[in-house]
Amino acid sequence: MNDWINLDSEDTITDIIESSKNKAQIIFKHSTRCGISEFAKERIEKGYDQIEGKADFYYLDLLNYRNISNLIAERLNVIHQSPQIIILKDGEVVHSVTHHSIQPEGIAKFL
Repeated sequence: MNDWINLDSEDTITDIIESSKNKAQIIFKHSTRCGISEFAKERIEKGYDQIEGKADFYYLDLLNYRNISNLIAERLNVIHQSPQIIILKDGEVVHSVTHHSIQPEGIAKFL
């Protein structure tokens, strides 16, 4: 999957919120040391054709950018989980799902 946008700056959170007013935005919070998180990532990649082009897709490496995850929780009023998908539209979180519930078809329903 070539469409991941690395989320590696706190300033990007504001950009994501603003961009969600024009196009759905997805944040995938991934722990590179967690088997469940890796499995969720693989499911997203295998079913990416269901969501491709419908949203900008941000990838957050939690081990390297925990501060950004904390900021996401604060700014978007979501509880930190890993792995986690957060979907924003019109400046608001419209869906958040974690662990084994992360499925491309479930994500697609909110885009």
